[in-house]
Amino acid sequence: MSKPDRSEPIVPENTADPVPATLPPPPPELIEELKARAAKADENWDRLLRTTADFDNFKKRAAREKIEAAQYASASLLQKLLPVLDNFEMALAAAQNTPGDKLASLQSGIVMIQQQLKTELTETGLEEIDAAGQPFDPNFHEAVSQQISSEVAEDHVLLQLRKGYKFKDRLLRPATVIVAKPPVAKA
Repeated sequence: MSKPDRSEPIVPENTADPVPATLPPPPPELIEELKARAAKADENWDRLLRTTADFDNFKKRAAREKIEAAQYASASLLQKLLPVLDNFEMALAAAQNTPGDKLASLQSGIVMIQQQLKTELTETGLEEIDAAGQPFDPNFHEAVSQQISSEVAEDHVLLQLRKGYKFKDRLLRPATVIVAKPPVAKA
């Protein structure tokens, strides 16, 4: 089978009339409709490009704001702690300049500053974990040893060595504890 010559009109096998080699020009209404559709397509393309650029700019701005928020997240806490630092400095200066019982003066000043610091941290969302006498919970307690005790129930915290802290619902540091174990029964 040979390739058909493209210069000759193609004649279908079932008809005697040849198919015209060129199509008649489209009607003017169709041309206007195609022009309108092309304009609409161009408009949609421009809108897509603008939306894509706006979205890229939004992503960049959000990433920049996230980095800035992480960098300066502690700023408000630090502003609350600056008066505590000032009070430490004043307490030390007062202890150095106070004649007589410097230790009692310094001790009372430090107690007041500790209360001020605890208040500011609690308002920020910090919560102490009180482990003494509580059942041992590995989610909130870090056991460093076990000790025999007849006063405290088995697998309960016998002694808290270091306080644990939560920030809102998140554990910051587990309480370091010694866990009670029962006395060995004599046989």
